[in-house]
Amino acid sequence: MTHTHAPPAAHSASSPGSPGSPAGSGPPGGLPSPRDLGRSLTGWARRDARFDVPASLVVFLVAVPLSLGIAVASGAPVAAGLIAAAVGGILAGIVGGAPLQVSGPAAGLTVVVAEVVAEFGWEATCAITAMAGLLQLVLGATRLGRYALAISPTVVAAMLAGIGISIVLGQLNVALGSTSQPSAWANLQSIGSSLLSPDSHALLAATGVVVILLLWPRMPARVRAVPGPLVAVTLLTLMAAAWLPDAERVDLGGALLDQIGTVAMPEGTPLAVAGAVLTVALIASVESLLSAVAIDKLHDGPRARLDRELVGQGVANTASGALGGLPVTGVIVRSATNVAAGARTRASAILHGVWVLVFALLLVGLVEQIPLAALAGLLLVMGTGLVKPADVRRSRARGELWIYVATVVGVLALNLVEGVLIGLVGALLLTLWRTAQVKVDVREAGPAPDGRALWVVEVHGSVSFLALPVLARRLATVPEGQVVEVDLLVDYLDPAARDQIDDWRSRYEAQGGQVVVEHSGPAGEEAAAERAAKSRPVSPRAWLPWGAWQNGGAELGTTTPAHPLAVGVREYHRRTSASLQPVYDELREGQAPRAAFLGCVDSRLVPNQLTSSGPGDLFTIRTMGNLAPADGDDDGAVSAPVLYAVDQLGVEVVVVCGHSGCGAMTAAVASDEAVGPDAGAAGAAGAAGADASDPVDRWLRHAAPSVSAWRAQHPVGASAAAAGDGEVDQLAQVNVAVTLDRLREVLGAERLERVRLVGLFFRIDDGSLSVLRDDAFVDLTDAELDRLAHLAG
Repeated sequence: MTHTHAPPAAHSASSPGSPGSPAGSGPPGGLPSPRDLGRSLTGWARRDARFDVPASLVVFLVAVPLSLGIAVASGAPVAAGLIAAAVGGILAGIVGGAPLQVSGPAAGLTVVVAEVVAEFGWEATCAITAMAGLLQLVLGATRLGRYALAISPTVVAAMLAGIGISIVLGQLNVALGSTSQPSAWANLQSIGSSLLSPDSHALLAATGVVVILLLWPRMPARVRAVPGPLVAVTLLTLMAAAWLPDAERVDLGGALLDQIGTVAMPEGTPLAVAGAVLTVALIASVESLLSAVAIDKLHDGPRARLDRELVGQGVANTASGALGGLPVTGVIVRSATNVAAGARTRASAILHGVWVLVFALLLVGLVEQIPLAALAGLLLVMGTGLVKPADVRRSRARGELWIYVATVVGVLALNLVEGVLIGLVGALLLTLWRTAQVKVDVREAGPAPDGRALWVVEVHGSVSFLALPVLARRLATVPEGQVVEVDLLVDYLDPAARDQIDDWRSRYEAQGGQVVVEHSGPAGEEAAAERAAKSRPVSPRAWLPWGAWQNGGAELGTTTPAHPLAVGVREYHRRTSASLQPVYDELREGQAPRAAFLGCVDSRLVPNQLTSSGPGDLFTIRTMGNLAPADGDDDGAVSAPVLYAVDQLGVEVVVVCGHSGCGAMTAAVASDEAVGPDAGAAGAAGAAGADASDPVDRWLRHAAPSVSAWRAQHPVGASAAAAGDGEVDQLAQVNVAVTLDRLREVLGAERLERVRLVGLFFRIDDGSLSVLRDDAFVDLTDAELDRLAHLAG
């Protein structure tokens, strides 16, 4: 097990000591007391402020020009972008579940907002944004947020590409001195006209920004520490003031406070309004959740809580719409900048929103000096960045390029919602087609015992009614009158497919052939039907008992019942051997196991299954009752292999594993009861070995120390009794502790400095494992698994 420890500062991203920590991290009664809040702020100031404050300033410098440009591209008042940036940073930062994610207006929603503004007007768009926020609150509160990710990645990538192309087409018009049009086709027509008589001042301003942004990544690292968008917009604003007086400037429409509260209920059919609300809510949710997942890969701090993040986005959108701002989402560009700038807690995102608010209130005159074409150049670069060649290559490799193209064309030719629906329908059709393409291999495998040919039909994958034509066609290729083995190596088999196989089998045998159908899972027709009805996944045969997949019928081509061992060996040679060949090639020169495992001979205890290990991993020792007799009492039957594993093979861990319902422990308890609890160790030993000529009875004498310890109220036995275990399981757990003590004597102090002993107990009734910790077996919680992973004693 690998366990990655995040740096202490990263852990503080959602700790109680961080400003704006998630609700629930403070006192159970609700908001923290003033004293607790003061302590939290003091702890943050001492530990994380030196990282979060500079990072917040960097993100602020990136957010301002982007927010202004997105507002222009959306057809909204410019001030709406600043309002959304401030609200998103502060509220989503406080409430959200992704501590290092930064929220605000995003390029991915520009086309949607532009369409909503064109249909309902700006004031109604604000109301739709607020209602979308309320819907996000419902989705987050009902824990449905993560299901917004259940969209084909190809469709999401194509949606963003379509949005990017739409942004580029619209902003090319602005860069040429015209205005952005409501559709891609209208923008293309307008570009053709604008090219005949471009506005030179606008073209110079846009080109200057594009050139700076393209060259900025090539600058020295110290220079790149200043955000490129800020440098480009600032330089072009200064240049425009000196040399481009006719360039059209940003118009905030007055002070920021005057823009707040311009909200009106949308006029239109309820269906149209509901569609707009649903579109904004879903796209904002998907973009936020995808961004949160992506940002999780960039840092070692706490993982994003997606449902809580959706609640935070809902609060921010409700407030942004009510205040006259754009829709808010988690923004990957700002969030990645936040992480790269060294942010440690959510305070960075919150402070970035505060700086945006201060800027918007105090520096209105400066904002209105920015040329619109400079923002157009910024959006041209942003829009181009949404069209990623890697997404095209990935969709082509997946066989989904046509879905990508159809989605992009749909977004451009129709609108965003219809384009995405086209993509989703295409993805569903492709999934259905792939489901129908079940793999059926039919081959002749040599002669059967009766002289006829043996044919093998292997069915792989998920077999539903959609696969029936392929299945029927392939079964029809088997020659009549032969011996046929049908292997259902499937993870799903629906009743229609089962019926078709059964019908074909009946017809084939009626014509003189013989068919054996093998499948994984419970044996018998009723169990198979139950499995199909519940759509249970089928486990690999290598991990299942014979009765779970062998049908118990006659050997192929004969009337002689096939022994399960023979069928199992044949299965190994037919399928498992080839897949393990590379493993055995590496083990050819010798073994180097990582642990020795002393377990009971009980057939229900499978060490490799319990430890998820394979060839070469475990040095396994099996005895009745996992007993380890004293020296000279067993001719080294246990001590010899343990010492060989430690001294010659270099194992570092020795495991003793007992189990519930142990037959050896049952016999030991019965013998002890026959003698009586007051007979002592000698009596117990004598009772266990009542028949000195019986090897089993002689072996069970070695349980006497464990029986005596159990009768003497061994702490492990007392803990087992307190947990409600019966006498046999109490003794089995004490026996593990006693055997560990015996192995400590065998190994000696010097070896124990480099070898760790671990006691495990396996419960057959539910398949669970527990580990011996101090004087009791405890469940394998995450903490115990971590201790076990590090061989903690």
